[in-house]
Amino acid sequence: MFCYQCEQTAKGEACTVMGVCGKQPEVASLQDLLVYLVKGISQYAVEGRKVGVIDPEVNTYTFKALFSTLTNVNFDPQWFVTLIEQGARLREALKGKVKAAGGKVDVGEGPATFQPEKTMDALVKQGEKVGLKSDPTVDPNILSLQHTLLFGIKGIAAYADHAQILGQKDETIPAFMHEGLAATLRKDLSLDDWVKLVLKVGEVNLRTMEILDAANTGTYGQPVPTKVPLGAKKGKAILVSGHDLKDLEELLKQTEGKGINIYTHGEMLPTHAYPGLRKYSHFYGHFGTAWQNQIKEFADFPGAILLTTNCLMRVQQAYQDNIFTAGLVGWPGVPHLLDQNFTPVIQKALAMPGFSDDKEAGSVMVGFGRSTVMSVADKVIEAVKNKQIRHFFLVAGCDGAKPGRNYYTEFVEKVPKDCVVLTLACGKFRFFDKDLGDIGGIPRLLDVGQCNDAYSAIQIAVALAKAFNIGVNDLPLSMVLSWYEQKAVAILLTLLYLGIKNMRLGPSLPAFITPAILDFLVKNYDIKPISTPDADLKAILG
Repeated sequence: MFCYQCEQTAKGEACTVMGVCGKQPEVASLQDLLVYLVKGISQYAVEGRKVGVIDPEVNTYTFKALFSTLTNVNFDPQWFVTLIEQGARLREALKGKVKAAGGKVDVGEGPATFQPEKTMDALVKQGEKVGLKSDPTVDPNILSLQHTLLFGIKGIAAYADHAQILGQKDETIPAFMHEGLAATLRKDLSLDDWVKLVLKVGEVNLRTMEILDAANTGTYGQPVPTKVPLGAKKGKAILVSGHDLKDLEELLKQTEGKGINIYTHGEMLPTHAYPGLRKYSHFYGHFGTAWQNQIKEFADFPGAILLTTNCLMRVQQAYQDNIFTAGLVGWPGVPHLLDQNFTPVIQKALAMPGFSDDKEAGSVMVGFGRSTVMSVADKVIEAVKNKQIRHFFLVAGCDGAKPGRNYYTEFVEKVPKDCVVLTLACGKFRFFDKDLGDIGGIPRLLDVGQCNDAYSAIQIAVALAKAFNIGVNDLPLSMVLSWYEQKAVAILLTLLYLGIKNMRLGPSLPAFITPAILDFLVKNYDIKPISTPDADLKAILG
């Protein structure tokens, strides 16, 4: 195997024996084969659009197939065998539709024509031949940009899948995804062409996050400031981890009146701020943090656990016969629930002891999305003009288990008292329960939401820039970002597309970025690796 799509890749270079995340070589190979197949589907999809052939089933499949290959989503080899078989059928059907419409179907050999083998072992062998480094003739810098594009498109797929589950779609999104994936098979594109395509990922991801934001707020209402208990309530319990709001809503509906309290974990914390979800009286609070203590937290939880799309690392280590997966998440040996029928989870929760008594563990505030922040924009602007607020820091991104991420905790702790910290995504669990106080009634720590809510943070920055009649790069705002997986890549590319400069990125830089491409990013966007909290704060604030 060869995998370097995440920040925690082995030795900062690549996982070649087994994934640091727990991914086995055969799963990595099947994922490579699936991506290869989707590239072939994309070739026909591009030609199809030229003659008016657009296949919604192909679009949906593209989202789900690529989303399944994200870090920590699905490690079940049979899942990928099934997806490959389905994809081959869709590819041939799409080819027939394009041909019938008079479109071009002679798109060359390779992913458009290969036939998947019939057994898992044979499919694994096929996948071994089409991995990320399978073509040694590609220029390393172009390959770096191709992989940046691929990983960014995977991030788009995750957001697009979340959005379509709630009924929000935009044909321009799958159209670009197919265009970009098909382009990776071309030999006639220059380095400049690839830079433009990579920045296009950022543009399309911005649109994708916009429709996801519309899906979430249109379905569940605008997030509002909400105090979330971190303790526990006596009684039966289910813990929900992951990202998918629809799964959570369905579980809340199906557990009403059953004497079960629903808790969130990790990226599900911000869901408490949505009026359409917090209306359920048995939606109690948040249990634990993320990454760094997840195994202990899962082992200590006395109820059932439901893992939804895009979840956690090595969760199988915590398997205690009380864990279930839903959506695209899958691990061998863990029950996978389809069609949002959560009866097995409910039955397991009722059979388990639950919490024997109430446990107090404080609380945190969530719900500081753009609607909330901009409702007090006049106070924010006045505080800046009066020099009560000197600077804003967006400390956001992914968490992870590798040492070095304590930088973000220390950074937030050392931010001066006349500065405000905005945060989002699971990286905030390094410091989300810190009491930083307030400035004139404005909390110094503002939780904007999930990584999916990066759109909201961008809109806050844009709105403030307009209010001050300056560019975003001229705001007293610094972005200190942590990345881990492919959604973070897509968000970073969106920030680059918007022309955001002077970002600090860590804990380490992507292994798939060559020195020449890094030099380009430094020269054009002044991206910097994080150093130490003290040094970075001094460089930013003087």
